[in-house]
Amino acid sequence: MSDNIINTGLLSELSAQKKYSSEPKSNELGQDAFLQLMITQMNNQNPLEPQSNSEFVAQLAQFSSVEGIDKLNTSLEGMAASFQSSQALQASSLVGRSVKVLSDKAQLENGGSVFGTVALPYNTTDLKVNIYDDSDVLVGQQLLSGQKAGNIDFSWDGVGSDGSSLPAGQYRFEAIAMRDGKPEQLNTALGVNVNSVTVAGGGVINLNIAGLGSVPMSHVIEIL
Repeated sequence: MSDNIINTGLLSELSAQKKYSSEPKSNELGQDAFLQLMITQMNNQNPLEPQSNSEFVAQLAQFSSVEGIDKLNTSLEGMAASFQSSQALQASSLVGRSVKVLSDKAQLENGGSVFGTVALPYNTTDLKVNIYDDSDVLVGQQLLSGQKAGNIDFSWDGVGSDGSSLPAGQYRFEAIAMRDGKPEQLNTALGVNVNSVTVAGGGVINLNIAGLGSVPMSHVIEIL
């Protein structure tokens, strides 16, 4: 039988399947379509030149591979969904708590303090943290001299350089270290309060932080 008959029969079956199937459509060749393709080919093969055993075995092996890949994809999708649910559940437990996130800004509450960490990659004899108000005016400073490389913790109780208690609001923190006689700005992580949790597109989990807005959960380095 000619190749045209084989192709016509196969296209008819696949077209019918596409028309009446209620399953989500995909550009991938799944195990059902692969099996239909193989059966259609066997039904329309030339009886004078039947398919050899080796070719048939090879097609069976291909079918097994397709079936295995389908099962693996299903398992991976289930694992990914389970992992995202676990992450969302873990993130929801942070609502109402304080965490340290990679940021240079934090909200000072009335009578509260701001906790922070400076990532220091080298030893230094001079490390300080400058504190600026929302008008970018220097209002305070933390001196952390004589530090070895590592994560250096600090806290600020809201008292300005003049000894007065500063009002609640958002403040910016700038860590400066001396390296080979030159000042260098370093990254900071600051303590903030988690108001709520949202799950964005692609399963990305964001924490809604007081005074900062939405921050990816991946930016959290410590739960206080």
